[in-house]
Formats: sequence, structure tokens, C-alpha cells
Amino acid sequence: MTAAAVAEQLGISPTAVRRHLDALVADQEAETRDAPRRGRRGRGRPAKLFLLTEQGRARFGHAYDDLAVSAIRFLAEHVGEDAVRAFAERRVAALVDPYREQILDEGAPAAKAEALAAVLTREGYAASTREVGAAGSESGDAPGASGTGAQLCQHHCPVAHVAAEFPQLCEAETEAFAQLLGTHVQRLATIARGDAVCTTHVPGPTPGHEARTPNGGTTT
Repeated sequence: MTAAAVAEQLGISPTAVRRHLDALVADQEAETRDAPRRGRRGRGRPAKLFLLTEQGRARFGHAYDDLAVSAIRFLAEHVGEDAVRAFAERRVAALVDPYREQILDEGAPAAKAEALAAVLTREGYAASTREVGAAGSESGDAPGASGTGAQLCQHHCPVAHVAAEFPQLCEAETEAFAQLLGTHVQRLATIARGDAVCTTHVPGPTPGHEARTPNGGTTT
């Protein structure tokens, strides 16, 4: 996010925020990139976005990553890939099941996505949602985005280093999101693959058609 957005979140001046951000950049715990331009290009330099580096993310607690990777690797070698898959599914179920009814009570997939983002934020994923338009209409959309709908963005992943070796964790998460939201979703980017944010596209309803859920039912 921009320095101004950080300042607004923390309730301190942008000048003070920039001093802290410059220190993080100098320590290689943060880096910058130009914000994508939306709509007609204006004069002046584009806004600067700040994001964490791998070194910066390490501050959020990855002390058990090596142990977790070793344990899942042992599981794969001695029990099999199906066991890894079952573990991944069990993990994401434990994450979202306590909030399942709360999410399902929402109506459209986009509203459910907002509720899911709030749940994920409480669990340490710093999640948010944003609406997207037709393909190519949003210059800041993640690569591969198509159609209208919403994007569910997870700005932090507590298991990114483990998921880099075991993508079953991301796959199980995506399937769980589809079941909760009642629609097919598409994972566009993941922190585990080196992207800045885990991004999942949640399609909007097709005009004049019912949206089909993963279990074969329909929603209007």
C-alpha cells in the first residue's frame, strides 16, 4: 500500500510513516514499486507502493517452517501424496469451519467473499476484497483475471514457505473457498510462487443465468 494509506491506518502523519518505511527499505525488509495507473494517465510520477520482502515477512513468525516442511516431506515419503492432500484439506477445514455458517448466511458470492476476507484477516492473512470489471478494464488486476466479479486478496500467508514446496496447501484452500462461496473460483497469484499477494478471482453472476455451485446446485 501507499505511505498515505499506512498513515491513515495508523493515525500518524505521512511524514513519520515515510521515515519508518525508508528504514524498512534500507534494511531490505520492504521494497517499492509503482502503483498501477487506473483510467486516463495524468501528469506526474505514479504513486509508490510499499510491500514486504521475504526478509520482512520473516518477522511475522516462520520459526517452525523448517520443522513443518520436514514433517510433511516425511509424510509424503512414508505414507504418500494422498496423506499430504488429506492433511491440507484438514488444515483449511479447521481454519474456516468455525465461521462456515456466518459466511453462508451472506447472499451473493461477492458478499460471501467479503465475509471470508474478514475471517481470514482474523486468522492472520490480512485479507481484503475489491470489485473488478470486464477483462482488461482494470489495469491493476492480477494477471489472468477475466470477467466481472471480485478479487479476494490475502496480503500475508503464514505458511508461504511451506506451501512453496507443497502446493497442496494452496489447492485445498482454493477448493474450500469455492465451496464456501458457492461458485467456481480461480487462483491468480500466490505468495508461495513469489507474487506479492495471494489473489483469488470470484466471478460475478452472468446476466440472465443462474450461477452453478460446485455441488451442482444453483444460486440466483
